[in-house]
Amino acid sequence: MKDGGRLAAAIDVLSDIETRRRPVQEALKDWGASHRFAGSGDRVAIGNLVFDALRHKLSSAWKMGDESARALVLATYVLDWERGLDALDSALAEDRHAPQPLTDDERQRLAGPSLEGAPDWVRADVPEALWQEFSAAFGGDAIAEGQALASRAPIDLRVNRLKADRDKVLKRLSHINAEAAPISPIGVRIAPTTGGGRSPHVQAEEGFQKGWFELQDEGSQIAALLARVQPGQQVLDYCAGGGGKTLALAGEMDNRGQVYAYDADRLRLAPIYDRLKRAGARNVQVRDPKTGGLDDLEGRMDLVFTDAPCSGTGVWRRRPDSKWRLTSNAIAGRRQEQRDVLDAAARYVRDGGMLVYVTCSLLPGENGRQVTDFLDRNADFEAVSLKPVWDDVLGADAPQPRFDENGFATLSPARTNTDGFFVGALRRRTA
Repeated sequence: MKDGGRLAAAIDVLSDIETRRRPVQEALKDWGASHRFAGSGDRVAIGNLVFDALRHKLSSAWKMGDESARALVLATYVLDWERGLDALDSALAEDRHAPQPLTDDERQRLAGPSLEGAPDWVRADVPEALWQEFSAAFGGDAIAEGQALASRAPIDLRVNRLKADRDKVLKRLSHINAEAAPISPIGVRIAPTTGGGRSPHVQAEEGFQKGWFELQDEGSQIAALLARVQPGQQVLDYCAGGGGKTLALAGEMDNRGQVYAYDADRLRLAPIYDRLKRAGARNVQVRDPKTGGLDDLEGRMDLVFTDAPCSGTGVWRRRPDSKWRLTSNAIAGRRQEQRDVLDAAARYVRDGGMLVYVTCSLLPGENGRQVTDFLDRNADFEAVSLKPVWDDVLGADAPQPRFDENGFATLSPARTNTDGFFVGALRRRTA
């Protein structure tokens, strides 16, 4: 396919997403199934156009004076991909499958794009309904944080200490320009592609198959490292899901002690078994909610790690369609789930043990306020500042997250060049 056909396809997919309110991956998959003539490079380029159009939906619509799928895709190609008007004119003229030629208004807007007079949430590409809380979290940095959330994310890998070290992984992945991550001592980073470029398929690499590394955003790695788990401890990963942080915790424990992986949704646990085998993690016991239960663990855990369900506002770089489908009812439901998770997880913490609360959200109502409300309900817990832990584990010279008055940490794309994560640490007082 030529660029003209790719532009037309991206417009079709984006229109489908907008009219049917469906996830972007589902729409792209259906388009590919009905257009089997498209090669893998075509599908990558079309997907990149769609994802980037969604990332900059508000700002592109403002510049174009039009929020249609056509306007968003044309703005993405000319402005975000920096192809320019000449390349767009050629693409529209040289392919009979291309969209219609530019109108005079479109040409004028693409030639002199402007956000003059645009509200802050448009400049930040953050939904208007979330702007008040989002901007309260970041103050004068809110626009910059929103813009960073609208960028492409790198590919981050976590080195599995049970089988490899970072130098070994970097050497094996040198052909795809892997570099040491800027903060995590066990992180490896591959820069994001630009335009229609294809990202390397790291899961096909020998090192992945051998369990030397896992795909995991650096922010997620850092959240696990801040828990400061020790070999020999008893640990409960209360919302384990597919096991990413379970594996990270097990790697820090050198297969000594015990990690109990639990999730209320047993289907989310399904991938964990193959991942544990590949990683060589032998100190993990998966507790199926239908058959295992956790009653025998009450009051026994040195650490309970809770990666709570949330709005996912911190991962908009990777899931840009989700920010336009997020509703106030969904957020309210998540906040009730978070409250329930914290109350339930606390039962398993021993005297003097730690409860670590994590979300991939950047909204204060899901983060600091949830933890302080929990402290108000539970006088036997106290806040533990993560600032000295950060300096000790990651280095005082590493980029710093935002620390609130309790020492809870918020990582974000603009501040730490990671996905958005909140990490709060609590200790159960000794009776």
